[in-house]
Amino acid sequence: MSQYSNSNDGSVARNAKVVILGIVILITFIVYGIKLFSLQVIAGATYRRQSRTISSQVKTIPAQRGEIFDRNANINQPMVIDIDSFAVDLTPAEIPSGHYDSVTLKLASFLGVTKREIDRKVEPSLRRSFTAVEIKANVPTEIIQNIAENLTDLPGVSWRSKPVRNYVETGSISHVVGYVGDITREEIKVMYNQGYKANAIVGKTGIEKQYDSLLQGVDGREIKKVDVRGHVVSDEPIIEPPQTGKNLVLTVDMRIQELAEKALGERVGSAVVLKPATGEVVAMVSYPFYDQNLFSDENAAAQYNRLASDEKRPLLNRAVNAAYPPASTFKVIMSTAMLAEKAFPSAKEIECSGRMDYGNRIFHCHQKWGHGWLDLKNALAQSCDVYFWVVGRDYLGVDKISSYAKEFGFGQSLEIDLPAHQEGFVPTAVWKERKLHQKWLGGDTMNMSIGQGYTLVTPLHVANMVAMVTNKGKIFRPHLLKEVRDPTTNEVIQEIKPQVLHESNLDESIWREVQNDMRYTISDGTAVFPMANKRFQIAGKTGTAEVGSKDHWHSWMACYAPYNAPVEEQYVVVVLVEAVNDWEWWAPYATNIIFQGILANQTYEEAVESLPNVRDVIRSKNRSRGRQE
Repeated sequence: MSQYSNSNDGSVARNAKVVILGIVILITFIVYGIKLFSLQVIAGATYRRQSRTISSQVKTIPAQRGEIFDRNANINQPMVIDIDSFAVDLTPAEIPSGHYDSVTLKLASFLGVTKREIDRKVEPSLRRSFTAVEIKANVPTEIIQNIAENLTDLPGVSWRSKPVRNYVETGSISHVVGYVGDITREEIKVMYNQGYKANAIVGKTGIEKQYDSLLQGVDGREIKKVDVRGHVVSDEPIIEPPQTGKNLVLTVDMRIQELAEKALGERVGSAVVLKPATGEVVAMVSYPFYDQNLFSDENAAAQYNRLASDEKRPLLNRAVNAAYPPASTFKVIMSTAMLAEKAFPSAKEIECSGRMDYGNRIFHCHQKWGHGWLDLKNALAQSCDVYFWVVGRDYLGVDKISSYAKEFGFGQSLEIDLPAHQEGFVPTAVWKERKLHQKWLGGDTMNMSIGQGYTLVTPLHVANMVAMVTNKGKIFRPHLLKEVRDPTTNEVIQEIKPQVLHESNLDESIWREVQNDMRYTISDGTAVFPMANKRFQIAGKTGTAEVGSKDHWHSWMACYAPYNAPVEEQYVVVVLVEAVNDWEWWAPYATNIIFQGILANQTYEEAVESLPNVRDVIRSKNRSRGRQE
């Protein structure tokens, strides 16, 4: 009986296992069936699209960057162009196993580089990658031909077109135009969402950076059908042609740029030429400068480091990125404030004895024996410090002086279309107490009244200050872009219109008086000899800022001309010569040369010959240098 029972129980257990196994098999078939249905029916279209993508070999056709022209826009004379060149790539995974060293050694010999340089770019972690690594750019056609003839010995090696930026115009325009370079890892993190790719060429400084999105073209594509091994299966590739970037026309006139560059000479400093009626920057010079073409080869990093470590800072655009005390050019603002506030009668005289005692200090005027009794017109013409010390300390005060300085755009961004520019600084009593934990003193107001102390401005700020006087209270936003043009048709796509940056509500009579006083300053004031010009009437103001010690000064000259012409025909010229140069009071001479060259349509050499006073000074300096040598 027990034997029978055990046999029956075993049979039941076996049947249960069979049933469970059957259920498992059934469930497995159901799951696979659902998965197969999903792959073939639901997701089939997606995978078919992916299959077509995988079977396509896509090659990028790089677009040309737009060209850059000066304001005359001669299509045969661009300032900046792209020239054809090639880049050589290496795809490590396409090199047969065990042949990496022999292939890279041969490639190095063709490219004129060391194998170590290639190994540095193709890191061990990339040796099995199918991603092409750029080995060298700016490779000439002859080398590409040599590589092509030996391609069977160079598996994994390929080349592509990679245009190189060529700067036809170099020299002082370098700070305006800027230069381009390979996009960095840090830049791609920021710019990836804007459509930039890892191998993009982007603007680094100047116009190249400011308007990179306009200059960048749209890359084209060459699409070929290939099998799983990468062999081409179609003789007719699909070509999507690249689109060239837009052409830019600048406000800069290269004739005037060269004139200003030569007038400044090899002196650390800057020169700005501005059209006050529109805000157009006609010339912007900063010395020393550099050659942007240095950044177009494989030694770009070394060239940049060399320039960056130069104590004269050639990469610095001193016209907009360096700030200085405005010195006596600030007396133009003081004159305007005094007249507008009716703080002190302009005809009333103040005596200058050459010094002024205040507190425990003695303040000395630049003319130690004094100027005698002066009204406003003569105080500005002779740049009398005592006059403006008295007016500033006793009749205006720091708050009003600061307010008028800001009315002229000091201490604020001028919104010029460059990627970097200084705002300068205008101090107040509250600022000094909060920042330096010191009370504002009368001596601070006296220093501020003659453009010394804490006030800092760029040459462009001073140019805008003069423009505000010529425009009788209106400042336009300074700009360097004039037009955007189609690269194929040369049609103007966008024209930059003047934009008012600030407009004063002061009475026109105030501006006329300041204009008259600035003209008198040139005709009868401190700069009467260097600024002598029989042909053109010039109005302006000198400035000499003491720096560090008593024998080092920044030299300013801020002017406009022709004085008696409509504002539409006038130019503003500001020249700054830094204190690091030997003192020669060159700023007014350079300014006179620039005006003569612009208004008489002369070269630098012709302008100098037309100004006997300037010509004689230059000859004297040349003779002096000859004796020293």
